[in-house]
Amino acid sequence: MPAVQAQRLLVFCQAVSPVLSFFLSPLRTRVTEYAEFLHCKSKKFTDFDEVRQEIEAETDRVTGTNKGISPVPINLRVYSPHVLNLTLIDLPGITKVPVGDQPPDIEYQIKDMILQFISRESSLILAVTPANMDLANSDALKLAKEVDPQGLRTIGVITKLDLMDEGTDARDVLENKLLPLRRGYIGVVNRSQKDIEGKKDIRAALAAERKFFLSHPAYRHMADRMGTPHLQKTLNQQLTNHIRESLPTLRSKLQSQLLSLEKEVEEYKNFRPDDPTRKTKALLQMVQQFGVDFEKRIEGSGDQVDTLELSGGARINRIFHERFPFELVKVRRTGLFTPDLAFEAIVKKQVVKLKEPCLKCVDLVIQELISTVRQCTSKVNLYSVFLVMKTYIPLFMGNCLHSHHSARLVWEGCFSGQTGLFTPDMAFEAIVKRQIVKFKEPSLKCVDLVVSELATVIKKCAEKLSSYPRLREETERIVTTYIREREGRTKDQILLLIDIEQSYINTNHEDFIGFANAQQRSTQLNKKRAIPNQVIRRGWLTINNISLMKGGSKEYWFVLTAESLSWYKDEEEKEKKYMLPLDNLKIRDVEKGFMSNKHVFAIFNTEQRNVYKDLRQIELACDSQEDVDSWKASFLRAGVYPEKDQAENEDGAQENTFSMDPQLERQVETIRNLVDSYVAIINKSIRDLMPKTIMHLMINNTKAFIHHELLAYLYSSADQSSLMEESAEQAQRRDDMLRMYHALKEALNIIGDISTSTVSTPVPPPVDDTWLQNTTGHSPTPQRRPVSSVHPPGRPPAVRGPTPGPPLIPVPVGPAASFSAPPIPSRPGPQSVFANNDPFSAPPQIPSRPARIPPGIPPGVPSRRAPAAPSRPTIIRPAEPSLLD
Repeated sequence: MPAVQAQRLLVFCQAVSPVLSFFLSPLRTRVTEYAEFLHCKSKKFTDFDEVRQEIEAETDRVTGTNKGISPVPINLRVYSPHVLNLTLIDLPGITKVPVGDQPPDIEYQIKDMILQFISRESSLILAVTPANMDLANSDALKLAKEVDPQGLRTIGVITKLDLMDEGTDARDVLENKLLPLRRGYIGVVNRSQKDIEGKKDIRAALAAERKFFLSHPAYRHMADRMGTPHLQKTLNQQLTNHIRESLPTLRSKLQSQLLSLEKEVEEYKNFRPDDPTRKTKALLQMVQQFGVDFEKRIEGSGDQVDTLELSGGARINRIFHERFPFELVKVRRTGLFTPDLAFEAIVKKQVVKLKEPCLKCVDLVIQELISTVRQCTSKVNLYSVFLVMKTYIPLFMGNCLHSHHSARLVWEGCFSGQTGLFTPDMAFEAIVKRQIVKFKEPSLKCVDLVVSELATVIKKCAEKLSSYPRLREETERIVTTYIREREGRTKDQILLLIDIEQSYINTNHEDFIGFANAQQRSTQLNKKRAIPNQVIRRGWLTINNISLMKGGSKEYWFVLTAESLSWYKDEEEKEKKYMLPLDNLKIRDVEKGFMSNKHVFAIFNTEQRNVYKDLRQIELACDSQEDVDSWKASFLRAGVYPEKDQAENEDGAQENTFSMDPQLERQVETIRNLVDSYVAIINKSIRDLMPKTIMHLMINNTKAFIHHELLAYLYSSADQSSLMEESAEQAQRRDDMLRMYHALKEALNIIGDISTSTVSTPVPPPVDDTWLQNTTGHSPTPQRRPVSSVHPPGRPPAVRGPTPGPPLIPVPVGPAASFSAPPIPSRPGPQSVFANNDPFSAPPQIPSRPARIPPGIPPGVPSRRAPAAPSRPTIIRPAEPSLLD
């Protein structure tokens, strides 16, 4: 009995040598066949006796010399033109009784180690069993059945056929009759220990194996399906099947990767480093693309739309219609029976026609003024001054936050303590002009917000210029400088428009109510003017003071309309929690709590009524101050104003109330109604002119500058070569991307060739393997028998044989399956590796071995067809003992 040895995993990787010189010269064959160990990366072993010695030495270094065990594998790769691209994992045999330095639970450790590898769906299990032991006691078959109950990955390997007792054979086992497996059994005859010590050549061993099967009366009819070459061919066929079955999944994965790369590679397809005009072309393309991206982000078209947050043109639109403090109604653009673009074109043409009568009116006024001045003095010429008026005729600006108190004070100041029947013009104009000045701050703030958003858009558009850092830097600098310049001109224009509004109060405007109507109007505050039932805003808000008794704040989905504020459980708006009318509601700021990161504002009733249940106010919280301001602007559109307006009115009403007489009160209310009417006119003009002014002087001019002047500024700011100097990171990224793109295309072409030329074999039909489930150590039938005897269906239990050998697992080797620590890499593929998923293959309706009766077969033995010969001879030429021994 051989001595117990130390046990370790041996990962035996086989790779076809790239230099197939065996067919040319035996001398060069010795050079091309070599082995490498993972722990000896820099050393190539050409003498396989040294390989054997290194395996033993490495085992002793890790496990010691006293029969220890280690799960750390020994990784060995053999390069030869006579081997397959497979990874063989030589697992240790199961040890029942520990000896030496082996742990008490060595049996369970080895079993867990074996199951770790044979459980992989991408592995093929070679259940190795000696022919001179009871097959039903094979631990290899038992473990294989646990992880492969369908038998799709298990191949039985019967060794030591030449050592069986005389008069017995394993014919029924090899014919898959006795204890059948789905993929059957393959018999092999390896070198004995005496042959190994005697340096018996592998060629001689293969020839002796072939002679044994051809000369043995029980195996001669199946000699073409026995032996190491047939085992090699079978494993090669399984590799082919795996490749064929993995192709659809692999093709889909490669195609998706190729599609994802095509957009990025598009700009690099025509890249020519040696082209002298490349930098010029690239500069022109970059500038044009920058202008297109800027325009798309402003217009919100193309693939530049951000679906996560508002940006670009959408944010500017919100600045115009929500953040602008006194915008009351968002005018929705409609098509009116014609497309929007056609409608806009018609309106713009009609607006242009207004220039002539306006300018004619200015000319008439200028002539009259000049005539009047000349009558007074001949030295004054105001013609050049009035020409400026032609530019600003259509512009009207203003803003107003008036109060009852200010109207009364102005009134008393203009009357100097006297009362009269008629309202003086001076009081009305003084109040209106004072309120017009208040338009400056919100108007200039609106410009600042637009400038900030334009700067953000410029940075986002410049991200595509990151390939050229200097070009990106210069582009951002030039465009930002131009925007700042336009910002100053836009603010000057807005201040000029405010001055124009102050210069002349047009009480003959068609929308002005006049003195008679002003006396009849009530003194109530302006109510909301939004369209009834119009949804102004939806979004999530947190109510801070409703759920205090239930453990804190709670988040709801709010819907703000022109008449009410409703909140729901979620955005589906099916379960309404409450609806709050907007009548007599105001907004006030609430200080943020010490431990809270939320920004809070409150809604309350001006008549001191409860807003919700027993609460006088409800506190609404947002994540940022920007969200709070946006919600306040939406409430403002619905007619819910901040508290300070009411507070100012109340303070003004309380002051000097004792001095108010009825006649003065009526006159003050008349002034107030007149101011309300005129301010409404200014408000309407603001909503129309503010977006137009900013769009014309800032945004549209910036577009034109980028399209027509940016390139010239870039040429004058720096040298073209320095501008188009590519960063090292971008050059590496481009090279990697192009390399990956071409590799994917080549891989798809190779897969196309393989899919049409590779032939796969169907999986054998299932067999009755209940014997593996019922055996607990006793065999239903023996393996040994005389050659001429007839086997009954069963026989008494046999005595347990010696410990069987471990399963040997071949795994197909991929390009990266080199030396690595456990777990051993396996080739990629679907989970059911050996299942035939080819939609064009026929179902397995024929027996595993088609009927063909060779001569010399006794009656009653099933006939078989020998497998077709490979396209070229497959020769195994290892220079070490077979791992199956």
